[in-house]
Amino acid sequence: MPTLEWIGKSKVINHHQDVPFRVLERKYSFDENGQHNEDNGSENMIIRGDNLEALKALLPRYEGRVKCIYIEIKTQNLIQSTAA
Repeated sequence: MPTLEWIGKSKVINHHQDVPFRVLERKYSFDENGQHNEDNGSENMIIRGDNLEALKALLPRYEGRVKCIYIEIKTQNLIQSTAA
């Protein structure tokens, strides 16, 4: 079976075990009318924060039930461009 190899892999391969579990806190809900402070009963979530912490927070409730997680990575600070 193919494996991914990279420089420094041995230092990060078990990093997830050092990250503590966090509890997700509902702040607001969205529906067709916009944002609401009360819970609208939806199980859909938008989580803002560290990817690893978010995934670990989801693990106790959704382990074995999730088929897809979309992680949007903002790269504007990672891309360097030069104007000619």
